[in-house]
Amino acid sequence: QVQFVESGGGLVQPGGSLRLSCAVSGSSFSILFMAWYRQAPGKQRESVAAITSGGTASYADSVEGRFTISRDNAKNTVYLQMNNLKPEDTAVYYCKAISAAYWGQGTQVTVSS
Repeated sequence: QVQFVESGGGLVQPGGSLRLSCAVSGSSFSILFMAWYRQAPGKQRESVAAITSGGTASYADSVEGRFTISRDNAKNTVYLQMNNLKPEDTAVYYCKAISAAYWGQGTQVTVSS
């Protein structure tokens, strides 16, 4: 089965940047429709960005213009570049193929001064 390993989270001040990575194994990565999700304490998990196998990206309104999703098919990796971070971006971030049934462990992002 396909597996997802997220990394790159941490503590950052408001206005700062982080780059998340997600290593994918167990499937033909290049054909996967990938997405990044996040779940804040007490809230439902939500999708923040997605990228098709062809590289077309889409974003939630709350992150449009600040986050950039990309993929490197040679490295079986999807990235999420997050700029101008806000306290409301604090959450555990997950990546997953749209079609996958299982989640990775996620990576914590905390935006605080």
